[in-house]
Amino acid sequence: MSPASHAAALLPDRLWRTVQRWTVAWGRIFYLGAVVLVLTLSPSSYSRGTRWRLARHMYQNTAPILLGFTVLAALLSLVITRIVVVTAWSYGLSRYALEMVIRVLVLELIPLTAALFVAMRATIPNGTQLALLRQSGRLDALRAHGADPVRVEMLPRVVAGVYASITLAALSCVVALVMAYLGVYGFNLAGVPVYTRMFGQVFAPQITLVFVLKTLAFSLAIALIPMASGLYESASAERAQQPDSELGGLARMFAVLLLIEVISLMSNYY
Repeated sequence: MSPASHAAALLPDRLWRTVQRWTVAWGRIFYLGAVVLVLTLSPSSYSRGTRWRLARHMYQNTAPILLGFTVLAALLSLVITRIVVVTAWSYGLSRYALEMVIRVLVLELIPLTAALFVAMRATIPNGTQLALLRQSGRLDALRAHGADPVRVEMLPRVVAGVYASITLAALSCVVALVMAYLGVYGFNLAGVPVYTRMFGQVFAPQITLVFVLKTLAFSLAIALIPMASGLYESASAERAQQPDSELGGLARMFAVLLLIEVISLMSNYY
């Protein structure tokens, strides 16, 4: 059999293994999400030790990156505001410039950028730490002592990742709104009535609901998917043939973020 014929014969088997691997990975993510939701709503999850770990992870995931991302959001807001205002002025569309800035910057860019920033700086490293704990036997030791590894080690990291993403998105949206106003009106209060009226028109109830749900969905995606990749590993035989590397987890996370953004755009503009 020629190499081309041999490769063609193996193609269905490779496709089937890929489908199996992705089905198992997504099934684990949904299962783990359901478990985390139940544990989050359960009062028994917040013992003294868990509360201390939760507070520590919330501080470590948020405080070190809060100032840097806020400064980055302020600079990004000023640059985008200036570009949009100058472009709109040159085409005689200056009255639409500020509304365009808010729609593009606050509604779309800031939540996605905050989620990606938290993922790169906090949740993906936390997923790697969880994988190292699993490989070192720490999770098995917790099970041997009657403790739940998901409740003890993973739940604080997931909640802290969600908290960090929502906090950065909320604070950066406020900073972006302030910078957009300063970029158009400068340091005076003459444009406050027009600005607040336009802000109310942009943030209609439907748009606000989509914005909140999108931000929450982004936060859950970047907090949960890296944890699932760190907590689970394929069987040794499957891993030897088709390794489910960290790139697979990253691909799934970016795919979910893209899907959420597409659904958000369709809800806002169609």
